[in-house]
Amino acid sequence: MPQRTLLFVLFDGVQSLDVTGPLEVFAGAEKLTPGAYRIHTASLDGGPVRTSSGLNLVPDEALTSAPDPHTLLVPGGEGTRAPDPRLIEWLHTHGPRARRLVSVCTGAILLAAAGLLDGRRVTTHWAYCDTLARDHPAVTVEPEPIYICDGDVATSAGVTSGIDLALALVEEDLDREVALAVARHLVVFLRRPGNQAQFSAQLAAQTAQRAPLREVQRWITEHPGGDLTVESLAARARLSPRHFARAFREETGVTPGRYVDRVRLEHARRLLEDTVGGVEEVARASGYGTPEAMRRAFLRALGTPPVEYRRRFHPAPAR
Repeated sequence: MPQRTLLFVLFDGVQSLDVTGPLEVFAGAEKLTPGAYRIHTASLDGGPVRTSSGLNLVPDEALTSAPDPHTLLVPGGEGTRAPDPRLIEWLHTHGPRARRLVSVCTGAILLAAAGLLDGRRVTTHWAYCDTLARDHPAVTVEPEPIYICDGDVATSAGVTSGIDLALALVEEDLDREVALAVARHLVVFLRRPGNQAQFSAQLAAQTAQRAPLREVQRWITEHPGGDLTVESLAARARLSPRHFARAFREETGVTPGRYVDRVRLEHARRLLEDTVGGVEEVARASGYGTPEAMRRAFLRALGTPPVEYRRRFHPAPAR
């Protein structure tokens, strides 16, 4: 098994969890599979850096003396807003030498500034997706997924999604069992699928200003298996279906149907993750009616059927 050298780039204003989250994943995998990874941390001058939370991190070395890595990991944080030009130049020169480029959160901004993301599909923290897309039109920015792997470039959304991406890379590099063991040790699920949305339906949509519409939002969340047709919801808000649909979209930013779809998908996911009920029972409780309808929804939104999704959280016991 080839050993993969990982280089974590450190700088003042870095988000500490962007570094330590993925680092703990890879370090855990190395303990379980000795020789799998060799981990290095480096700053521009080799000196300590102060994270955005005030924690000081002491790197192993300076970037100028660091080995060419298999995987170059660039975290995000406040320090990406006005980065040191020397760091961008180093990334521009040395980034192409890495077999795999990885960013966490706004680390994508640094990679883009170095010209390493042109022509790629990427994501970053939801608050900076528009900025990244505006400043780098050659980069295709997708605000929804928690991480995206596009060939040898992998980018993740905000903070904790770096753990999800690191687990996915460990599974790719080694195998599922190692990734699962690391996840259990860190007390997280194996991993969320990359195309899972950064926000829940309730966070992704705005809260309606009018009380009747807010009540409808609450009702949808609490009754995903109920009658959630526009006509039924409009009656609950005491509005005509046409007026209700228009008002709901104006105040929440999504159509009633889209909101219902998101709530039902999240409810089904939680049941598959946290319970052992059958797929037919989950489909019925989540408002899909039939397992086939739920299967189509999962494939469309997550790219995986419900049975496979559940297997990630409840793997079959070893024989």
